[in-house]
Amino acid sequence: MVRVDLDRIRRNVEDVRQRIGRSELHAVVKADAYGLGARRIARALRDLVDGFVVFYASEAADAGLPALGKPILSLGPTDPEAGLVHGVRPTVWTVEQAAALRGARPVLSVDTGMQRFGCPPEQVEAALAAGGCAEAFTHATRVEAARELVKLLGGRGLRLHAAGSALLDEPEAHLDLVRPGLALYRGTVSVSAPLVEVHETRGPAGYTGFSARRHGVILAGYSNGLRPGPCLVAGVRCRIVEVGMQTAFVDLGDGGAVGARVTLLGPDEGGSVRISEEDVAREWRCTPHEALTRLARMGHVEYSPPNET
Repeated sequence: MVRVDLDRIRRNVEDVRQRIGRSELHAVVKADAYGLGARRIARALRDLVDGFVVFYASEAADAGLPALGKPILSLGPTDPEAGLVHGVRPTVWTVEQAAALRGARPVLSVDTGMQRFGCPPEQVEAALAAGGCAEAFTHATRVEAARELVKLLGGRGLRLHAAGSALLDEPEAHLDLVRPGLALYRGTVSVSAPLVEVHETRGPAGYTGFSARRHGVILAGYSNGLRPGPCLVAGVRCRIVEVGMQTAFVDLGDGGAVGARVTLLGPDEGGSVRISEEDVAREWRCTPHEALTRLARMGHVEYSPPNET
């Protein structure tokens, strides 16, 4: 089960608001809001944010964002011949793209070191002119990138932005708006599965021959995005020790009974112990963004509160 706490997401937005001062806040809801359901998330946040950010313009249409009456920016490639979703502004990073999408009021992405979907500094002037761009941004995880953007384009009346979740604690990077994603969703998702079997382990077990005193089985596997790593059973930290296609083995230690909830992300049933996105990411050797997105797609999503805000 995947449970999304919409009230907690709203509190996260309010916290970000307190940190960014007068800068606008545009919520990143790309990739179906990191797998949490962009349609529901956007409606829960529509009265708290100044705009939305997607990767493809089609994502905005799928989530019904144009109907919410907020500015929408798409970060990924846009095919001029395919047409644009009404109200979605495209990102451009070449002179040719800027010229082709001039009528859609494109936003220029400037390369300050990411080396992906960014206009080289030496082509910025030509791209701005070709697209009639009044707004520019950069993809940044370090404050130096925001400084470089300001160095290139500051003081010219352009609307500038650089900060995502990684730079919320860097006031120098806030500029005209911020584009947080993970900061809005961190700590808002609970993922769990019940134990369907419990065994006293007799010798090597599973496909890999793992060792444990007692083990259990849950109905989640690598087809659901699961990997070996941490979990909670009755408030006790345990481990997913082996993952199959649609099942996984849990080293239970002394606890756990059939029907007990195995928490893969979020708080245990009592709420006293929690597994965070960062906990999972360390074990999986990935980013917290990847850990959250993988786990959020593991099963049916329920929302709390159940009614749309």
